[in-house]
Amino acid sequence: MKNLAIMVSGRGSNMVNIVEETKKGNIKGRVKVVISNKADAPALEKAKAYGIDTYTVLQSDFSSKSEYDKKVIEILKGYDIDLVVLAGYMKLLTKEFVDAYPNRIVNIHPALLPSFRGLDAQKQAFDFGVKIAGCTVHFVDEGMDTGKIIAQRAVIVDEEDTVESLTEKILKEEHKLYPYVVKLLCEDRVIVEENKIRIKEEDSH
Repeated sequence: MKNLAIMVSGRGSNMVNIVEETKKGNIKGRVKVVISNKADAPALEKAKAYGIDTYTVLQSDFSSKSEYDKKVIEILKGYDIDLVVLAGYMKLLTKEFVDAYPNRIVNIHPALLPSFRGLDAQKQAFDFGVKIAGCTVHFVDEGMDTGKIIAQRAVIVDEEDTVESLTEKILKEEHKLYPYVVKLLCEDRVIVEENKIRIKEEDSH
């Protein structure tokens, strides 16, 4: 059973899905702590409703990004965290943070990486006129959405779609894909090779 930490900045819909899947026993892990960089993130109240410990760590309380991340790492170490799950966490991590949890920090991005990195990815894709959009779960490095890709889901962009309807379609796929990848990670079925990720078949025994 893996110990999970979820890091959030907003409403936490992906967080809720992952917590629900752990409660059902579909993910062999426990969400031990939720950390936010925003005091007013709705995800914090949702986490508290599940009885999960929560922390707000504000950048304004620290002199540098490095000092900020040291504080977050200190919290994570206190819970013996195996996997760090970024769920709408709007902050780049320092090399120090990434090195503390190599191949143990994951993020979901609402576009088919490596295209449309950064903020408002759904709008970027829509404005570019793509016919297929989607979402990506990837390991986190110091770059912006540049880590190794673990899994992706695609959605068709219909003629009548708007940015809002496309965002909703992508979110539905996020809610399926992210718990699935966290499940794989908790079962040690994500194999990191030099340039790509391999998913190990489920043990039938």
